[in-house]
Amino acid sequence: MLVGYARTSTLDQKASIEGQVRDLIDLGCEKVFKEQVSSVDVKNRDQLAFALDFIREGDTLVVTKLDRLARSTAHLVDIMQTIETKKAGLRIVDLGIDTGTATGRLMLNVVSAIAQFEREIMLERQREGIEKARREGKYKGRPTEIDPDKVRAMKDAGKSPTTIAKELGIARSSVYRVLESLGAD
Repeated sequence: MLVGYARTSTLDQKASIEGQVRDLIDLGCEKVFKEQVSSVDVKNRDQLAFALDFIREGDTLVVTKLDRLARSTAHLVDIMQTIETKKAGLRIVDLGIDTGTATGRLMLNVVSAIAQFEREIMLERQREGIEKARREGKYKGRPTEIDPDKVRAMKDAGKSPTTIAKELGIARSSVYRVLESLGAD
């Protein structure tokens, strides 16, 4: 039996989850587990746990992309141990990998290590970029706290939410949130 697993990180990725489910069904998956949760939040990936519990000997777990299943080599190894213990297989559609073969298992390990490496490099570059921007005074991050009294006073003084946001260095949506919490219009 082909068992599909689809995942997106956030609830607003509706088209992505629907596309994954459609593709999995088109590939012949008789049962599809889907969830919208960050891959980092391994403990809250209930549908993945259900899918791994559901598969039986001879079944194949199918995912459209490797990053829908795991973001680290260690997590992928854990998943593969579960799959192999059940004498099932794993197919990653976009990479053409099927662990039903020795070559497929080798390729999965190589691709997983490369994917984890790329993610770590990307996060390292991101941290370096933020640090550089901070040193140059271009990145200050979000304010730790917004003073609701100050927002209200500015609003009462006739300033628009856009002006308040610019003067306080916060997002306009934050101004609206503060005003709403204060019961202001």
